[in-house]
Amino acid sequence: MASPTAVIPVVLCGGVGTRLWPLSRSAYPKQFLSLVGGHTMLQQTLLRLAGLPGLQQPLLVCNHAHRFVAAEQMRAVDVEPAAILLEPVGRNTAAAVAVASLRAMAAGQDDALLLVLAADHAVADAEAFRATIGQAVPAALGGRLVTFGVTPTAPETGYGYIEAGPQPDEFGLRPVRRFVEKPSRERAEAFLARGDFSWNSGIFLFQAGVMVKELERCAPDVLHAARASLQQAHTDLDFLRLEPEAFRRSPTVSIDVAVMEQTRLGSVAPMAVGWSDVGNWSTLWQQGSRDEQGNAVCGRVLHQEVRNCYLRSEHRLVVGLGLENLVVVETSDAVLVARRDRTQAVKQVVARLQAAGAREAQAHQRTYRPWGHYDTGVEGERWQVKKIHVKPGCSLSLQMHHHRAEHWVVVQGTARVERDGESLLLSENQSAYIPLGCRHRLGNPGRIPLELIEVQSGPYLGEDDIVRFEDRYGRTSG
Repeated sequence: MASPTAVIPVVLCGGVGTRLWPLSRSAYPKQFLSLVGGHTMLQQTLLRLAGLPGLQQPLLVCNHAHRFVAAEQMRAVDVEPAAILLEPVGRNTAAAVAVASLRAMAAGQDDALLLVLAADHAVADAEAFRATIGQAVPAALGGRLVTFGVTPTAPETGYGYIEAGPQPDEFGLRPVRRFVEKPSRERAEAFLARGDFSWNSGIFLFQAGVMVKELERCAPDVLHAARASLQQAHTDLDFLRLEPEAFRRSPTVSIDVAVMEQTRLGSVAPMAVGWSDVGNWSTLWQQGSRDEQGNAVCGRVLHQEVRNCYLRSEHRLVVGLGLENLVVVETSDAVLVARRDRTQAVKQVVARLQAAGAREAQAHQRTYRPWGHYDTGVEGERWQVKKIHVKPGCSLSLQMHHHRAEHWVVVQGTARVERDGESLLLSENQSAYIPLGCRHRLGNPGRIPLELIEVQSGPYLGEDDIVRFEDRYGRTSG
């Protein structure tokens, strides 16, 4: 029996998910959150492929700021990527697909099939999803660029659409006639009535060599920038950093526009698997399990006389009384209250927050680092308090601050503190003072997490006041 065709998942992790604010932030976007089920969106993207014939190690393409989160989430589910490619800037999906295709070819996998997936989509029926991918394999092996069109169930205006040609090709799939960006309600209703339109899932299956040839023909600027950035890339720990200047020369364009709208090789494979891009809170309400009153509830929530609402608490108790058709999402530093039919507009609110320079648009009070995380607590004009969590065996960089001093109090575990050449061990309830200008490092030599309270004081408390001398994670910042 012939061995199954190699299928390499290419997971695009670059989205920011602004319509799911305040839970999704640019520093920790929705693909790294557990929104549907126990695993994060990224983890689910790969776990649902288990059992797919010919499945290979995945390629991840992500923003350098999210590299440690992506790698840690892969380790947590025992997935070892073939590579994690780091984009220095976002250039939409065409550049990411080009880099992944070239990387596969450089590894001698010209004929392997690349399965391009977004890291932030939900699929209700994983078995049907794998079967749908398998049914499209012959077409992809035959040189077709297969895109998966989701059978529409409603006139959605938040999705793009694919129009299919009338006659099936030699593989039983219908050719791509055109792509349509997010339509008006009236156009979406007309698409459903016609029956030859499907939602654009953004999922693709193709041979690497075929995609590269079509990029050369349809979008040579994208391909040349991707090739140069990959040829000049360098390895950084578990990551492959694409060369910044070359990558920036790529146009910002989707693979749909760059190739799929121009190629004659496009085919649409129908997909009915309970797919969603989890684009807003109303979508999550639709996908979540709901009680007899139509409410989807997550976290510490108490409700009475509430109907058709999405209520989510991340920290504090949320109480709802006499509500209908609302979304309420509580986080440690922001609360969203919106009508369910207005959740698409959350993106506009985030844009206003970004324009105002509000921290809440960028990051949570909890900030993740490769060694653990820290929570920002109370703060004043010249001081702030943080809770620091360091994983066993990990340590922060050897660093110094120009503008602030720090006081550390251990509340759990054991801390190893380096301070201007001096080394000391601190146990619970012991403390250390780090004066301004002192070279210092904090580590956890123990087997349980280290937690400590840090009090910073000084005229400037920004995270960019860090001079790193040594760092096991290869960081100069971030």
